[in-house]
Amino acid sequence: MNRRHLFALSALVAATFALGASTQAFAQKTILKLGWTTPESPTDPYSVGATAFKKAVEASSKGSIEVQLYPNRQLGEEKQVMEAVRFGTVDMTIMTNAVIAQIEPAYQVNDLPFLYSSEEQARKALDGKLGSDLSALLAKKNMLVLGYMEGGFRQMINNKKPVGVPADVTGVKYRVMQNPMYIDMFTSLGGAAVPMAWGEVFTAVQQGTIDGLEVPVAVIDSSKMYEVTKFLSMTNHTYSAIALLISKRSMDKLTPEQKTAVIEAGKIATAEQRAAALVNEKALLVGLAQKGMVINKVADVAPFRASVQSIYDKSRKAVGDAMINQALDAVK
Repeated sequence: MNRRHLFALSALVAATFALGASTQAFAQKTILKLGWTTPESPTDPYSVGATAFKKAVEASSKGSIEVQLYPNRQLGEEKQVMEAVRFGTVDMTIMTNAVIAQIEPAYQVNDLPFLYSSEEQARKALDGKLGSDLSALLAKKNMLVLGYMEGGFRQMINNKKPVGVPADVTGVKYRVMQNPMYIDMFTSLGGAAVPMAWGEVFTAVQQGTIDGLEVPVAVIDSSKMYEVTKFLSMTNHTYSAIALLISKRSMDKLTPEQKTAVIEAGKIATAEQRAAALVNEKALLVGLAQKGMVINKVADVAPFRASVQSIYDKSRKAVGDAMINQALDAVK
């Protein structure tokens, strides 16, 4: 074989190895699809958390993981996405606690009205034994918690009147999540609770089918609810924990190094999202007032707590005495 042919053969062999290495590297790259139901926005708590996780895990995995983001119900409504993550047809989601509770009833403990009085109190509980025990229960249903992010406290918005005392809720039709805790809460306060999927809410308020809803400040802004509601009352009735979840099936497909990257990215993204949530809410309240919403603070929550006390007693049957007592001890 002459030198020219030998050179050509060597080049061909080198190209073949290069192609094989390139194909192998491509094959090892893992795609994780992460979906949520609110719009993509620089101040939306779900969007902030998803973006932070994508950035963190793609860096820590050295590019072996790519996160594809699907906001605004692109992968389905809340319950659909939860079921998809559970069965592994969707890899990841950031989901509000009340929807998780439809899969694992113990999560109802976080939605007890007026349980947490501050973000710090809620974080301490969720980062401690309470959160750990809840995560262990959800893992048995094939969903792993990577972090408890923060949706902010839920507030009441409507087109009828400001809410200052429980009597102001009476007779007002509020959309609530399809969750018994929220239905019982507004019923106890004298309101008309209307369970409804999130995708239907804006039009329902706009058409007067419902008078209002309860939702965190950041979601009021990102979903443009200020366009169809007038009164925003800072009731702080429920702390909205939103969990960053990954399907156990999706996690099991990862290499050990990728699993470590995902877990670490979850911690990083949770810390970043929580910090941003507090800053964003203050600015958003100023913006919502400028957009025409009438905002009031509730001076005394004691009458509200008294009105919903029966929910705590009822929840002991679904959640269990041990979990309820653990939550109450965590907030003392």
